[in-house]
Amino acid sequence: MPVYRLDNDLWFPDPYRGEPNGLVAVGGDLSPERLLLAYSNGFFPWFSFRYYSEPQWYCPLDRFVIFPGEIHVSHSMRTLINQQKYEVTFNQDFEGVIHGCATTDGRNRHGGAWLGQQMIDAYTELHRKEYVISVEVWQPHPEGRKLVGGLYGVALGKGFFGESMFSRVPNASKLALIALARTLENVGCALIDCQFETPHLLSMGGRHISYEKYIELLN
Repeated sequence: MPVYRLDNDLWFPDPYRGEPNGLVAVGGDLSPERLLLAYSNGFFPWFSFRYYSEPQWYCPLDRFVIFPGEIHVSHSMRTLINQQKYEVTFNQDFEGVIHGCATTDGRNRHGGAWLGQQMIDAYTELHRKEYVISVEVWQPHPEGRKLVGGLYGVALGKGFFGESMFSRVPNASKLALIALARTLENVGCALIDCQFETPHLLSMGGRHISYEKYIELLN
């Protein structure tokens, strides 16, 4: 299958013509306009900033999602929530969250690291335009609360498109995801797009749906 090269115009190719791994196009930019067009059609950028200087655009036809009402909360997580050891907030420290996602556990030093400055700048701009939501997990500290986990993603239409999460203490990202799912369910969000399956997200209730069903739910 061909991989298309994007130009300065705002467009994306037919995702059915992409590679089996979901790669459909390269090039273009990470402007807010292009990112919003991408997410509204199921595309997202993902590329190693150490090896590539321009975005690669993916649109898997097998979508891995979490329906907010189906979030799995294990007994141990219910116990942790009831202990009220941590505070969860929304949009109080986006900068701290995205840098936590980029650097926790030395992620930014890995060859495949994708959350470089170009991506950070792009999602920071989308956050300023109120299309990106951050969820923060705080731990009480003698000198004030300490950010110990969180996640961020794009909120558009009836979907939330998860981008990254991090934990500096056990289960912090799970707390963030549970709080997010419960909030999204209350406002009528159709799905959380997880992009790719991971054991962590599978254990939280993730499942696969077709691209056709995915687009139907978003619209």
